[in-house]
Amino acid sequence: MSGVDIFSPFRLGPLDLPNRAVMAPMTRNRAGPGNVPTALNATYYAQRAGAWLIVSEATQVSPQGVGYPGTPGIHSAEQVAGWKLVTDAVHGAGGRIFLQLWHVGRISHPALQPGAALPVAPSAIAPAGQAWTTNGMEAYVTPRALETSEIPGIVEDYRRGAANAREAGFDGVELHGANGYLIDQFLRDSTNKRTDRYGGSASNRARFLIEVTQALIGEWGGERVGVRLSPTNPYNDIADSNPAATFSTAARELDRLGIAYLHIVEPGPGDPVAAGEMPDIHFFRKIWRRPLIANKGYDLERANAVLRDGTADLVSFAALYLANPDLDQRFRRGGPFNPPDRKTFYGGAAKGYTDYPAIEN
Repeated sequence: MSGVDIFSPFRLGPLDLPNRAVMAPMTRNRAGPGNVPTALNATYYAQRAGAWLIVSEATQVSPQGVGYPGTPGIHSAEQVAGWKLVTDAVHGAGGRIFLQLWHVGRISHPALQPGAALPVAPSAIAPAGQAWTTNGMEAYVTPRALETSEIPGIVEDYRRGAANAREAGFDGVELHGANGYLIDQFLRDSTNKRTDRYGGSASNRARFLIEVTQALIGEWGGERVGVRLSPTNPYNDIADSNPAATFSTAARELDRLGIAYLHIVEPGPGDPVAAGEMPDIHFFRKIWRRPLIANKGYDLERANAVLRDGTADLVSFAALYLANPDLDQRFRRGGPFNPPDRKTFYGGAAKGYTDYPAIEN
């Protein structure tokens, strides 16, 4: 693989990507009323079309899937029309964009749920911490454990979201299976204490992930479906006693489905690994035959290293793309890079969103 770097082209299913830099999904809490994307969101994504593959911010597949104010959905006609503004703008700028499909599970609050209902989860275990609601910060509540008979309905919500994504003009979809949300809650044994066919063994805990992925493939074909996983990320008060065993099982099950890519949030320095091998990008390369996207604080030097040795096929960047809409050009020039303003990451309007300057020619 010597000679391959971030500027090398890559064939991802039916897509010819001119480079290997992916814009990672980033929640920005700037959707309009009704969780509808707006022209401001279209400007933001079009500015970053040089990524050649953008993965959108997490987008809820149902009203039940909402966990934060100002996050977009893909379950109403208005939301589909709003996302069409975004995809048209990205395609007009020469880019490609996948929609990340999301259900937060227990990381919600009755203030955000239809009819002030309890959030749902694989098991009735409350997360530590507080929810960001329209009333401010409120303590998380104990969620309601899903009945086995309810799970096909949530799979159908994901399928419908995938169908709506196609109507909105996306180039594909990514399943959000990371960061302590519903898919991840089923996968990890700290949050899944079920005794039915969705709990117990790693294979059973991966069943929901596989059923949802199959539903997405039914709408798009495997070549336009990706999955994102975060084996050790403790975000949202989640953990697993043996992430290497759990996530190797999940990856092998996914590999048989022929999806477009696996997108891995790698372990950070403080992530707990209770047992087994460290499930970093090298770990997944040994068991994953298809395109593999690496993510976790990469800069250009680290990205080129994993691309050159074949450990990853693509690398996704989050804060770097947030602050540098023309990141591909800045990589070619070796900088300079705008520093990200963390105070404007979530919520607000154009400031810290569409006003980061492009590099001077």
